[in-house]
Amino acid sequence: MINNKKIAAVIFDWAGTTVDHGSLAPVRVIRRVFESRGVQISEAEARRDMGVPKRDHIERIVSSAAVSHRWREKNGKAPGASDVDAMFAEFVQLQQESLVRDSSVIEGVAEMVATLRKRGIKIGSTTGYTREMMDLLVPVAAASGYRADCIITPDEVGGGRPHPWMIFQNAIKLGIDQLSTIVKIGDTISDIEEGLNADVWTIGIARTGNLIGMTAKDFAALPRNEQQSRLEHARTVLRDAGAHEVVDSVAECKPALERIEQWMRDGRSPTVPRI
Repeated sequence: MINNKKIAAVIFDWAGTTVDHGSLAPVRVIRRVFESRGVQISEAEARRDMGVPKRDHIERIVSSAAVSHRWREKNGKAPGASDVDAMFAEFVQLQQESLVRDSSVIEGVAEMVATLRKRGIKIGSTTGYTREMMDLLVPVAAASGYRADCIITPDEVGGGRPHPWMIFQNAIKLGIDQLSTIVKIGDTISDIEEGLNADVWTIGIARTGNLIGMTAKDFAALPRNEQQSRLEHARTVLRDAGAHEVVDSVAECKPALERIEQWMRDGRSPTVPRI
């Protein structure tokens, strides 16, 4: 029986959390897909629903009032399911071409994962990418020192975030029989919703992820007051989404994990609202 007073597994997101600082790769490709059809979308529009399965992501963008209006002006009709299917197919092709180039492991991730493994904690993962994309990404991440024990994609469980199914499948594959011993870590609202819907602990990632959306170099070049303003906004969004803890990067998550374990020893549950 697993000790329910200790963390048994940490389930990480990929882009913006463990790889691809700023979650730039999918944003660039999604914008290219829309531009190829004569429809310009902003970075904010491309990022709004980040974290959900990529076909769902594209569908949400094209279904928004503003983008749908631009689409009708350009194409003379409202976008339909066939348009979404075609854009998703193009996204998959373009993302596969750029994924390896644009998905470096984020600083400190490999070291933190090694620390967790020394404590006997298993490493799972969920993503909005397809299995074909992950088959390209996983060996590149492994070569840079990051390897998850379990990788589940939306197409393998019938749907992605905010549904909890990828977390449930991680629990099965990792042999975790108590969901309250799992921590989900991710950089998007849908990551937090996924964790909450699975009744596991959640930690939001602010600086390296989608809500700031910048490379480490570009963020470091900002004036200090602007850095702090953007960080506070990202932290607030993740807290408001229900995250039990919010940190700036995976490299800085150790104190948050220790607080969660203390809550577990105190008898708290992930389903109890934050104080």
